[in-house]
Amino acid sequence: MPYRYSQVPPEGEKITILSGRLQIPGRPIVPFVEGDGTGPDIWRAAVQVIDAAVERAYGESRRIAWMEVLAGEKAFGQTGDWLPEETVEAFREFRVGIKGPLTTPVGGGMRSLNVALRKALDLYACVRPVRYFEGVPSPVKRPQDVDMVLFRENTEDLYAGVEFECGTPANVRFREWLHTELPDEYARIRFPETSGIALKPVSREGTERLVRAAIRCALDDGRRSLTLVHKGNILKHTEGAFLRWGYELAEREFGDRVYTWTQWERSREAQGEEHANAEQEAAVRAGRLWIKDAIADIAFQQTLTRPREFDVIATTNLNGDYLSDALAAQVGGIGIAPGGNINFESGHAVFEATHGTAPKYAGKDMVNPGSVILSGEMMLRYMGWSEAARNIIRGMEGAIAARTVTYDFHRLMEEATLLTCSEFGQAVIGHMG
Repeated sequence: MPYRYSQVPPEGEKITILSGRLQIPGRPIVPFVEGDGTGPDIWRAAVQVIDAAVERAYGESRRIAWMEVLAGEKAFGQTGDWLPEETVEAFREFRVGIKGPLTTPVGGGMRSLNVALRKALDLYACVRPVRYFEGVPSPVKRPQDVDMVLFRENTEDLYAGVEFECGTPANVRFREWLHTELPDEYARIRFPETSGIALKPVSREGTERLVRAAIRCALDDGRRSLTLVHKGNILKHTEGAFLRWGYELAEREFGDRVYTWTQWERSREAQGEEHANAEQEAAVRAGRLWIKDAIADIAFQQTLTRPREFDVIATTNLNGDYLSDALAAQVGGIGIAPGGNINFESGHAVFEATHGTAPKYAGKDMVNPGSVILSGEMMLRYMGWSEAARNIIRGMEGAIAARTVTYDFHRLMEEATLLTCSEFGQAVIGHMG
């Protein structure tokens, strides 16, 4: 399609998909949004790191053709629209992109640009790998035990945005309908006339595609276990259904490649706990993926106290929002936490900084660019450019181990060297080897 505010790189080519597999040309066009607030600072540092990683891995044979597209404050200033339709179309047409942080108001005002983009492209899986880099300040004793990948459902749950504001005609009509048609449910609302009301949709289709993607990732990466995190003990027909549908999908589609907690329970009931334990241990020794579950509040505690028991996590939208940031706090915070929003069927993916815009630091070349850098590493692995991705990991490990860090880590590390945002990017490049 023609683009009014963006320019398609003439030397680039589109990423396509064939038989469910991405087809990556040597010069893929990758749309990017630099972001609001500190976004331009961290993007300038990150893009140099990504380009250097690709060049060191492949020389002149591969190179990303970057295409800037507009969203957020910059878009509003130039187009009068916070999220121009052509930006959404660019991510749709070129399939894989990356973005910095975007402004989202609290309460009223414009919609969340991040949520809007995820919905427009049906990016149903928010994937958040969490790992520790030696030397990063951490509030826990053994952050090196944290090595997980979290799959958060990205399109349903309370984030569907179906709300009825207290005092509005829509709220009154909904309460009247509920009172008339489902009086028992209406009676459960403690103060109905002064309540804002939200709906929490959790579907079988949404659950199955997320759990399917998480299981495939776990099997492909040689992970040991997958934990379904839920609040099904209270919300039996949404969170509980997520749990039930997840187990059913695992057994139906992955057969003898997995062993589930529900299989263990059936075996225990039929032949006793000793037999069930032996069966589970034999399945794990044979390389089958152990699929279990944990109630959300217990999972929060155990990922802190027993992180090695968690490998891949699949969970609903709100649980995943809380849990992903809590996990990131153990390994240095969301300043270096990467993320990707992916539709594994269409191949569309937008990788992003997981932190906010930090406007008071905008233009000061201070903040840590690690979140966007590591999101770029995720993007390169998703594209199959694994050697370039490994260059970024080596560079991050080396820069942090040398105690050459930005202010957020510098204030918590002894005998560290304080670097600007751009200097940290160059330090990462210097340690790629």
